[in-house]
Amino acid sequence: MARHDTLAAVDLGSNSFHLEIGRVVERQIYPLDAVREVVRLGAGLTADKRIDRATQARALESLAKLAERLRGFPRQAVRAVGTNALRVAKNAPQFLREARQVLGFPIEVISGREEARLIYLGVAHALPVTAQRRLVVDVGGGSTEFIVGTGLEPQLTESLYMGCVSYSLKYFPDGRIDKGGMRAAELAARQELAGIVRAYRAAGWDEAVASSGTARSIENILRENGFAADGLTRDGLEKLRSLLLKSERADPGRIAGLRANRAPVLPGGLAILSAVFDELALDNMKVSAAALRHGVLYDLLGRVEHRDMREATVAQFMRRYHVDAAQAERVRSLALTIHDALTPGAEREDDADRLMLEWSARLAEIGLSIAHAQYHKHSAYVLSNADMPGFSRMEQARLARIVLAHRGKLGKMQDAGLDGADWKLVFALRTASLILRSRSDAKLPFLRVAADAGGFAIDLPQSWLDESPLSAAALEAEADHWKSVGMKLQLSGLSDKKVSVLQQVR
Repeated sequence: MARHDTLAAVDLGSNSFHLEIGRVVERQIYPLDAVREVVRLGAGLTADKRIDRATQARALESLAKLAERLRGFPRQAVRAVGTNALRVAKNAPQFLREARQVLGFPIEVISGREEARLIYLGVAHALPVTAQRRLVVDVGGGSTEFIVGTGLEPQLTESLYMGCVSYSLKYFPDGRIDKGGMRAAELAARQELAGIVRAYRAAGWDEAVASSGTARSIENILRENGFAADGLTRDGLEKLRSLLLKSERADPGRIAGLRANRAPVLPGGLAILSAVFDELALDNMKVSAAALRHGVLYDLLGRVEHRDMREATVAQFMRRYHVDAAQAERVRSLALTIHDALTPGAEREDDADRLMLEWSARLAEIGLSIAHAQYHKHSAYVLSNADMPGFSRMEQARLARIVLAHRGKLGKMQDAGLDGADWKLVFALRTASLILRSRSDAKLPFLRVAADAGGFAIDLPQSWLDESPLSAAALEAEADHWKSVGMKLQLSGLSDKKVSVLQQVR
C-alpha cells in the first residue's frame, strides 16, 4: 500500500458511531480529530433481529456527517468496521449497501474475536510498554470483549453477547431500575461469563484494564460522587448500584458526572461490569481512553507499512493445515500472472482483488488435511468459520467463495454472491490449478488469456496439449463448467511457429 501520513478509522458500534483521525509520525499515531455520533443501532433491532427503518435513517444521517469529514481521503487511508449489531442483524447486507454509498468507503463487519484483537491493539498502544500480562475488558453496546495479552500480542480473545444497550433494554424497560431487574441482569451476565472464567483465571494477569465509553462514563461518575479516586473499584461499583436503585432511574439531574446521552445505557453497563468483577475476582480496574477505533488505526498502519496481520494469519493457516508450500507458490505465481494479463495496466500494489487471489491460492488446499475427496469444500468451510485475525467477515466469506469455486462444478456458485471481479479470480485460480496439476517444477508452457463480457479464452501451444492429454481433457471440460453459469470458455491450440512469433512480440 502507498504510504499515508494521515489515517482514519470508523467504528460503527451498537451504541455510537466513532470517527478517529490520526497523524502518523515514526510508527506512532497522534490524534488529529474525533467525531462521535450516538446512534444506538443495537436499540433499533426488532424482535426478529432486523434494524428498523427509523434507526437506519438515523445511522445514515450520522454517516453523512462522517463522510463530510472524510472527503478527500484516499481509500487506502480509511478503514470502517461494523460490530455486534451488524453481526446479528438479518437485514445488515441491505443496510450496508446504503451505508457504503453514504460513507463513500467500504464497511467491513468484523467477528467478535477480531473486534477483541483490535481493541487490545488500541489499548496496548495507549498504555506504557511493559512485560506484565494484562486483562482488557471492553463493554460495548451489544457485546463485551475479553482479552489477555502481553505487550502488543493478545493470547486469549473472546466476545460475549452482552452489552450496555441490549441489557438496558431487556432488564430495565423504560429506564426503570429495581432490585429484580438488576439481579436478573447481573445473573444473565454471570451465566455468559461462566464459559470463559476458568480459562481466563488459569491464564492470569498482572493488571486489569477497562476500555470503552461505558467504563469511562462509570469512572467519571465514581470520581464525581467520591465513590473512587481513580479507575473502577468493587466498592465504587457497589455504591453506584445502591445509588441507582435508590433513584430508580439513571437521572443526570440527580447523579453527578452522568451525561444525558449515557443515562439510558448506564444500568445495563453497570450490571455487566459488576458481574465481571465478581466472576473474575477483581478488586479494581484501570480505565483506558483507547478503544476499538484506535486499534483499527494501528492495524491500518500495519497494512500501510507492510505489516499486515492478514499475511501472518495466512502463513499460520498454511502451517496449521500442512499446506504443500511449494505447490501453493506455483499456483499463486501462475494465478497472479493470469490475473495481471486480464487486467493490463492496473495498479498492482494496492489491488485488493489481487491480494484476495494471492491468499486464495495459498489457502485453497487447507482442506486436504481433512480429506482429499471434495477437499475444496472442506477448505471453504474452514475459511468461512475459523477465527482469522485481521480478516473481516466479508473477506473470509469472499475467500471461501473463491476457494470453493476453484475446483469442481461451477453451477453450485451461481447464487453464491460472486461478482464480476470474483469470476476473474476464479478463472485465474482454476486455470492455474489445472495446468499445475502435476505438482512439479516442470517448465510452464506459453500461455495467453483474454476476457470479455461473455467469458474467457485460453491459448496454449498445441504441442503441449498433445503431450499433456490429461490436462488438455480437463481444460476442454472447463467449457461445460463455465457454460453452466452462462459464460463461455474458448480453448485454442497454437502452432510452434505462432508461439515463437508471440514470444518475440512479448
